[in-house]
Amino acid sequence: MSRLQRLLSEYGACHAHPVNQAVHWLFVPVIMFGVVGLFWALSVPGALAGLPAWANWGTAFAAACMVYYAALSRPLALGMLVVLAALLPAVGWASTLETPLWRLCAGLLAVSLAAQLAGHRVEGRRPAFFRDVEFVLVGPLWLLAKLYQRLGLRY
Repeated sequence: MSRLQRLLSEYGACHAHPVNQAVHWLFVPVIMFGVVGLFWALSVPGALAGLPAWANWGTAFAAACMVYYAALSRPLALGMLVVLAALLPAVGWASTLETPLWRLCAGLLAVSLAAQLAGHRVEGRRPAFFRDVEFVLVGPLWLLAKLYQRLGLRY
C-alpha cells in the first residue's frame, strides 16, 4: 500500500459516518481558508516589505503544501492547485476587509473546529489529527480523492 493510500485509509476510518462526512465537506475548506489566512496575516519582515501583497506567509504556506501534495500524488496535487488558486485570492480579498484577517480567520477556525469535534462525537471516534498533525493536510486531500473517485479520475 502506498503512503498516500495508507494516509487516506487511516483518515477515512475516522470519517465513516454520513453526518461526520457532511461536516467535513462543509468545514474542511473553511479550515483551509482559516489556516492560510492566519499565515497571510503574519507580518512580513521589513526587508521583504517591497514585495507584492501576495508574497506573504500565506502563499509560502500554500506553496509548501503543494510540495507535500505533489510528493504524495501529482494528479491530486493538480486538483489542490486549482483549489488553492481559488482560495488564495479569496484570502487576499478578506485581508482588505475592515475586520482584521487574523480575527476573522481565528473565528472561522473556532467555529469549524467545534463543528468538526461535534461530527466526530457523532462518529464516535477522535479526529485523526489528534494522533498526527499531518492529517490536517490530509483532510483536504481526502475530500479531493473522494471527488476524483466520483468523477472516475485516477490519482
